[in-house]
Amino acid sequence: MHSSLPSFDVREVPFSRRGSWVNLSPVVAPHTTADDIHLVSHRTGMHAVLALRPSTADASRPLRISADPSVLTWHLGDDLRVRAVFEDTDALRIRGDAGTILEVSDAAAELTPFTGTYLFQDPADGSAVFTSYETGGRHRITMIRGDLAITGGQALGRTERAVTLGGHDGWEAAIEELETARAPFGPARPFDEAAAQVAAEFAAYAEAIAPWRNASTPAADLACYVMWSATVSPAGFLHRESVLMSKHWMDKVWSWDHCFNALALAPGLQREAWDQFLAPFDHQDATGALPDSIAHSERLYNFVKPPIHGWALRRLRAAGLKMTPGQLREAYAGLAAWTRFWLSRRTTPRSALPVYQHGNDSGWDNSTAFDRDRVVHAPDLAAFLLVQLDVLAETASELGEDPQPWRDERERLHAALMAELWRGDGFVARGVPDGPSGGVDGRRTSLITLMPLVAADILAPEVSRTLSRHVAPFLTEWGPATELPESDAYEPDGYWRGPIWAPATLLLEDGLRRSGDATTADAVSARFRRLCETSGFAENFDALTGEGLRDRAYTWTAATYLVLAREAAARDGR
Repeated sequence: MHSSLPSFDVREVPFSRRGSWVNLSPVVAPHTTADDIHLVSHRTGMHAVLALRPSTADASRPLRISADPSVLTWHLGDDLRVRAVFEDTDALRIRGDAGTILEVSDAAAELTPFTGTYLFQDPADGSAVFTSYETGGRHRITMIRGDLAITGGQALGRTERAVTLGGHDGWEAAIEELETARAPFGPARPFDEAAAQVAAEFAAYAEAIAPWRNASTPAADLACYVMWSATVSPAGFLHRESVLMSKHWMDKVWSWDHCFNALALAPGLQREAWDQFLAPFDHQDATGALPDSIAHSERLYNFVKPPIHGWALRRLRAAGLKMTPGQLREAYAGLAAWTRFWLSRRTTPRSALPVYQHGNDSGWDNSTAFDRDRVVHAPDLAAFLLVQLDVLAETASELGEDPQPWRDERERLHAALMAELWRGDGFVARGVPDGPSGGVDGRRTSLITLMPLVAADILAPEVSRTLSRHVAPFLTEWGPATELPESDAYEPDGYWRGPIWAPATLLLEDGLRRSGDATTADAVSARFRRLCETSGFAENFDALTGEGLRDRAYTWTAATYLVLAREAAARDGR
């Protein structure tokens, strides 16, 4: 059994634990990093509620912060420490050496009738309680050992609100996130035992989903931590345990991102993988559409995401996901309704091909494929549906239902894709006839035009081989750029106009293997794995330098690394 607790920079990766809706991090808002570690809650959105500032009487002592999955430590000089551990999903234990104090202060500048944080001392147990308009809940501080002093208790308006923790012989306290009230806090176990238990829980999780990890996969433990720590317990609109995209500001489940996280979980944590796959289907509407995204207190339908769910279900089952007949029927019903949505609600009278109504629907938000027209017939969309129709036909057969209607629909869609978007040397995205361009072909410098490779075992062999040959110009030393690096529209930090993204990489790698081009697929896999081992698990990466961009602790990036590393290990016989 490989066992390792990865260390990480808390400025990039939040300190949290599986099931918790809070984390410790200096990242307090999108692209905003504070000087101090904050307690950040993700209930009702991302809210930096409390700032945590350790100190000593000697202000010249240097401050350094270290973290692993079990403990975050503030080092004050060489010999003094303040340490934090999640005893439970909603209870943080903090312990300080003699000579240290910790100021826990309101991160909001002002308390108004509708915003900010109110502080008071609860006369029932002496705890200090911050109530937050932003989270709709409370954060209670209880001393386990030592002294507590309150500044700004019961104050209104703009003023300092803080709780100072300390003690001559050291001190220890708990910070809980709660809704209204609960019994006074009592520690369930000693601090070190709490840390050991968290370490053991993480080690068991990593062993379950990545038992193959070794020295040749140096980022695997951190990838497991990124996923484990971004997992939240059921609450709000998330009815199942769910892996958020991040416990920075991308604290949602989007309706294609979840598929990649499910794939990473599938071999060893099957119930969790199934819950992750089904999370958006809990909110499927009457037309069959899935929401664009789900968060604790938000559910958006203004856009959708691409129908990769048939592809994902096939991959999940190939990875070992065992399904009961009831689960198979549940998946079939959801996929059938989702497919009918695209074929009935997103087609036009002039074409059998469905449309994206905006780049956001594709997941490639600002791709150059949408520069001229926003409403487009896109080849990746048709290809995803071809795969989904194929999976529906297979599943119908398993369930004793007639697969032929799905096969007929697949053939009709396949014919329309080839007739309308194939140009002999590749696919194009095309606007609708009454759109801004009048229905002309879009530019072909985006990698999205090669995504039909996911349907390589449905497309004609010569079509798949042609697409495969076009991959090479997109490949950099780090992986597949989402825009041709030679394109005049290429942007190093242009979101989907150049950077390398995990989902596009995994879909492309899978399609290349299905097309028979294992050599290029191996190169894509190896380069992306090396990218993560060099630059971590960022939302996306500069395709030419490999630098991590945007949110730096993104779960679908970690999940894609784990899937590619797992499959590489299998090919190597590990």
